[in-house]
Amino acid sequence: QGKFTFADGLEYKDEKWHYCDGYDRRFYTEICSGLKPAGISQLTNLDPPRKIPEGCYDCGDGFYNPETRIVIDYKLRFLRNADDEEHEWIIRTCRKAEDETIGYKPNP
Repeated sequence: QGKFTFADGLEYKDEKWHYCDGYDRRFYTEICSGLKPAGISQLTNLDPPRKIPEGCYDCGDGFYNPETRIVIDYKLRFLRNADDEEHEWIIRTCRKAEDETIGYKPNP
């Protein structure tokens, strides 16, 4: 018995759990505060999202460097070495640091 409340205030429920169920793709902060206008949609529940170090992925509890196969926490402290299964999941699923800056380029 008891209850579990996530850091952002979302309370877990055993029954009738509708958050992240495949039908409603909003982040919890969007459920609470509403959606932003088109063109400035949220990328993560944290808005603005964390800046991911170059070449790394945000894997939920820290940043993952696929070259070293190390996960560090958000304060840049060592958490763990990723095994093959976790490596593949992170590469396939998680948000990666931008490879290049996209924006307006004037014609020469």
